[in-house]
Amino acid sequence: GDGRCLKLFLALLIVFLQNIKGGEVGHSHSHSHNFRDATVTVRCIERERQALLAFKRGLVDDNEVDQFNQLSTWGSETEKQDCCRWEGVYCSNQTGHVIQLDIFGAFTIFDLTLIDFNESQIPDFLGSLTNLKHLTLHECNLVGQIPSSFGNLTQLQHLDLSYNQLQPENLNWLPAPSSLTYLDLSGANLSTILDLSLTNFNGSQFPDFIGSLTNLRNLRLSSCNLVGRILSSFGNLKELQNLDLSDNQLQPENLNWLPALSSLTDLYLSGNFNGSQIPDFIGSLTNLSSFGNLTQLQNLDLSNNQLQPENLNWLPALSSLTDLDLSRNNLSLPPPPTPILSTTLYKTNSSTSLAYYKPCSSYLSNNNLSGFIPDFTANMSSLAGLDLSNNNLTGFIPDFIGNMSSLADLDLSNNSLTGFIPDFIGNMSSLVHLDLSDNQIEGANPNSFARLCNLQTLWLQTNHLSGQLSKFVQLLPRCAQNSLKDLQLSENVLAGSLSFLCASADMSLTILNLSSNSFSGELPDCWSHLETLFMLDLSYNAFSGKIPMTIGSLFRMQTLKLRRNRFVGELPSSLKNCASLEVIDLGDNKLSGPIPAWLGVSFKNLVILMLSTNHFNGSMPSQLCHLTHIQIMDFSVNNISGSIPKCLNNLTTLAQKGNPSLSSTRIYGGSEANGSIAPTNYDNDASFIWKGRMQTYKSTLGLVKRIDLSSNRLTGEIPSEIMHLVGLISLNLSRNQLMGQITPEIGNLESLDSLDLSRNRIDGRIPTSLARIYRLSFLDLSYNNLSGKIPTGTQLQSFDPLDYAENPQLCGPPLKKMCANQNEPTDLSNEEDKDEFITLGFYINSFEQAATEASINLIDKLTTRNKQIHADPIITWAIIIIHEGDCPRG
Repeated sequence: GDGRCLKLFLALLIVFLQNIKGGEVGHSHSHSHNFRDATVTVRCIERERQALLAFKRGLVDDNEVDQFNQLSTWGSETEKQDCCRWEGVYCSNQTGHVIQLDIFGAFTIFDLTLIDFNESQIPDFLGSLTNLKHLTLHECNLVGQIPSSFGNLTQLQHLDLSYNQLQPENLNWLPAPSSLTYLDLSGANLSTILDLSLTNFNGSQFPDFIGSLTNLRNLRLSSCNLVGRILSSFGNLKELQNLDLSDNQLQPENLNWLPALSSLTDLYLSGNFNGSQIPDFIGSLTNLSSFGNLTQLQNLDLSNNQLQPENLNWLPALSSLTDLDLSRNNLSLPPPPTPILSTTLYKTNSSTSLAYYKPCSSYLSNNNLSGFIPDFTANMSSLAGLDLSNNNLTGFIPDFIGNMSSLADLDLSNNSLTGFIPDFIGNMSSLVHLDLSDNQIEGANPNSFARLCNLQTLWLQTNHLSGQLSKFVQLLPRCAQNSLKDLQLSENVLAGSLSFLCASADMSLTILNLSSNSFSGELPDCWSHLETLFMLDLSYNAFSGKIPMTIGSLFRMQTLKLRRNRFVGELPSSLKNCASLEVIDLGDNKLSGPIPAWLGVSFKNLVILMLSTNHFNGSMPSQLCHLTHIQIMDFSVNNISGSIPKCLNNLTTLAQKGNPSLSSTRIYGGSEANGSIAPTNYDNDASFIWKGRMQTYKSTLGLVKRIDLSSNRLTGEIPSEIMHLVGLISLNLSRNQLMGQITPEIGNLESLDSLDLSRNRIDGRIPTSLARIYRLSFLDLSYNNLSGKIPTGTQLQSFDPLDYAENPQLCGPPLKKMCANQNEPTDLSNEEDKDEFITLGFYINSFEQAATEASINLIDKLTTRNKQIHADPIITWAIIIIHEGDCPRG
């Protein structure tokens, strides 16, 4: 059916660069090839052959696509080495490059979401696919113009070109006549589009042609640089239901055509008005009605507009409005009374059996509300969600909140609320998510959680909660202990041991965060009660004793953080059963023994491994080189001896620039493999020495790539293989007994922001290649046996002389000691001083990696949505031509 058709088109990938301008096309379209002819010269480019094979593997069911048995000629066998002789593959006779694919199949949908075109233009051939009804090129790294051939796509109903780097000069590419019902150009620069008609040559007037798209129901022009444009032709779009003009710096006077849109149901105007008066005519849009198949919510988004309360006098006229977002404004008072305040502000996502609720709008979060929680909420008996987070609210949680019997989501976080969690909270049986974090709440009353049988997330971190955790948990009814998935109590003053866990019934927790409290005693050896855990954070407490063996029963666990406690002994061998681990942080304890070889064998997905400031001894096992996803490896301040393994160049992620493996925000649960475990999120963080100071990284953690082996007893030379780790941001090998010279290959580490080789026995000259690491902002080579002149003409002279101290034979600026022979070899590069890269190097590198991280997250979402597709992300180049027809039904 349609799903099969969609699966095919999501699997289509780009296998060739757009800027290849090959000559004649060479291809035979019959099956008469003699693949066993030994005289045939293989001219297929190997990289492209591998990409094509990966494309074929990405199709789950070749038979659905390969109606004409074309793909049977695609293979890795000896007689099929020349991909230019495969059916459906066209190569240039001049360059040998693959320049197009011609795969016969029935389709009207073409979706290349997230495929990287490497800043190429949209391929013109797409305009020849005249049967297309659905074309999506969302976030494909496309640039430049939109081809005029798109005007041929008169059957097109859905066109999504959003979030590329497009800059069209006109709208002549829009089909006429048009069947378009959905048009998304978000992120395109439309500032240069002019109306060049003979009757209307006006630089500020948006072309009237947009008004001819009378079938449009969805128009999305977010972040299109429409500042100052006159959009009066939009008033002709009588069928329009969904309009997104957010983040365009529009002014209200540009929107006087809005009342003509009588069918409008969803209006997004965030990031525009900058405090301007909202005109009264918006109040005439009284027909805002429901959208979507599930939630039946009405939506008006005025967030991030710097609005004042006096801007909202028209709000009561919106009698049908049920979903309003006023977050990130300057509201110091609540808005005027309106029917929305007696209905729902949030939608629910009932796609899981556990009724996991997800906020639809933030309502009044991130404003300047101060004083007590305003009583405008007092009559909201049917409210499903209330978010007043990130304001300046004070006082107790008021009693009238207890009247909101339908409330599923209550977020009062990041205010200055005081007192206890009131008893009436315990009667709000519909609560699913309760967030009172980042306040000054002191504790809970005996009945605070009495009837919260649907509670899934309880966030009380960063408050003043005190007392025994066992008593706190006992306040939760048995039904809540079964439903609760996410319990976060970090940064309080809770105390006692966790021995009560052994007496508790099995719990369904996904996240347990008890960090930064005053817990003590040994960990109980009964963790099998909590086998649903994905994340366990007990760091920054006073736990002691050995890590219990039953910790290995947490086979779903992805994050384990036990930093800064008093744990002793060796790592339990049972830990290797936790094969899903991605983050292990056991730093700042008293753990001992050799580093187990199974760390490098059992944890194929490990991204962070931090064992710093312990008593580990012995040598580094070579099995650690199997950690191909590792981004942070910190073994500093131990008693590790021997040489650094030469196989570290096998750490694949560190050997690549960008491509972070770790997102700063982790989503735990919710996958098919985990059954009915509801999804929930947790913000990872990590603390380590960076540039000589202890730093804590949160939002940028996923961008950090570092190796820290400092303060051990390592000997031998620095292996040249480390210089293959071109993605490294920080390398610290200081305070060891390393010797030999700094290899010139160190210049390969162009992403380095921090390099510390101090307090070793390194001799010889500083290689001139070090001077070409322009992003380097921290360097310490002190206390070695370096000699000769410090390379000049680069930022190496901008470092403090102390960074070169105690190298008696070293000379030249910034040291005061001048070289006796001024003709000593030096780097005379004419490169300009890149001081801006010195101070911002890490962040420049981080921005590059952030783009990759965002793409990976979106690809994960795409894969989740279409589980049948397994397209290999390495396939980033192609032109694909499909012959249209009817999609199979059934």
